[in-house]
Amino acid sequence: MILASLLLLVLVAAPAAAQSPHQENIQIGLSTDRVMITAGFTGADLTIFGALEDVDPQIARQGRYDVIVVLEGPARPVVVRRKDRVLGVWINLESETFENVPVSYSVATTRPFQDITEPASYKQLSLGASNIYMQPADEDQNPATIAEFTAALRERKAATGQYSENVGGVQFLSQNLFRATVRLAPSVPVGTHKARAYLFKNGLFVKESSAQLEIRKSGFEQSVFRAAHDYSFLYGFFAISLAMITGWLGRVIFRKD
Repeated sequence: MILASLLLLVLVAAPAAAQSPHQENIQIGLSTDRVMITAGFTGADLTIFGALEDVDPQIARQGRYDVIVVLEGPARPVVVRRKDRVLGVWINLESETFENVPVSYSVATTRPFQDITEPASYKQLSLGASNIYMQPADEDQNPATIAEFTAALRERKAATGQYSENVGGVQFLSQNLFRATVRLAPSVPVGTHKARAYLFKNGLFVKESSAQLEIRKSGFEQSVFRAAHDYSFLYGFFAISLAMITGWLGRVIFRKD
């Protein structure tokens, strides 16, 4: 009886184990972990490779796995100002300070956002430029004013190319491997950038993976940048002296007798 009962448990458990759901995972790697920029830097495309683990072959064949890759720059305070015309002159009248705003934010997707998952999922994951939380320094201000300055900040970032989207920028090379291309704007900031990959299955968020990218200046620009930070007083004195000498030389050269 005991042997028969154990055999029955094994036979019942075997189909259940065979039907256990896949535990998908995602891993990414950068084509380079450091980008050096010079004075002539005009932007570049960064390639990010990734792999899916323990995928369901049937779902993969049906194309129901989606990946969104984000390259987010370092966060810094940002001041947004609004100009108004007063007596025929445009001047800054109002301003709003936002804390910890990503300086750059590039996104690549397998398909359009609306075809991957619901807007509520993006908001919950803070995924996409429109879902980045812009924290105002003064949260007691009028919500309508904060919303107006927030929208203006996002529009400005998009206009300068610092916030960008590349629909179709993630391509599956096989059922498990994919490649993503994100854009580095000409004004990309130096510092530590974070790459994140989000895996969706049938419109549901499954896993996330991340990696870091260092962006640094090189050549003469790096020397000037380091001198300005390490020897700020001497750098300021040199800059003022150079401006005075240049002005004096210009006056001497173009002086009319």
